[in-house]
Amino acid sequence: VQLQAFGGGLVQAGGSLRLSCAASGRTFGYYGMGWFRQAPGKERVFVAAINLVDGSTYYADSVKGRFTISRDSAKNTVYLQMNSLKPEDTAVYYCAANRVVVTTVGYDYWGQGTQVTVSS
Repeated sequence: VQLQAFGGGLVQAGGSLRLSCAASGRTFGYYGMGWFRQAPGKERVFVAAINLVDGSTYYADSVKGRFTISRDSAKNTVYLQMNSLKPEDTAVYYCAANRVVVTTVGYDYWGQGTQVTVSS
């Protein structure tokens, strides 16, 4: 499975960004997709995840109500809509694929990461 994440950038606090993660290769059997982020000097942490079969979603408390994860099965793409961004959301964002949905970093495949910077 190959994952390519894009859509990051620089935005002012209160603004919005939408990240995309396109999956390719042998994706059959991988039903969990997640977004994680890693700020400088900190560990990579869970942000959101989605079950590609039934669409159920999971969020970290820090992003609930502001971020929305969604999927487009026809395009093998998962999105992360980020609204009301805060400076503390600044990080490199990674998408990941796994056979099942988990909210830990134990995913099988990872994308290359895309930088999100929120200015105050």
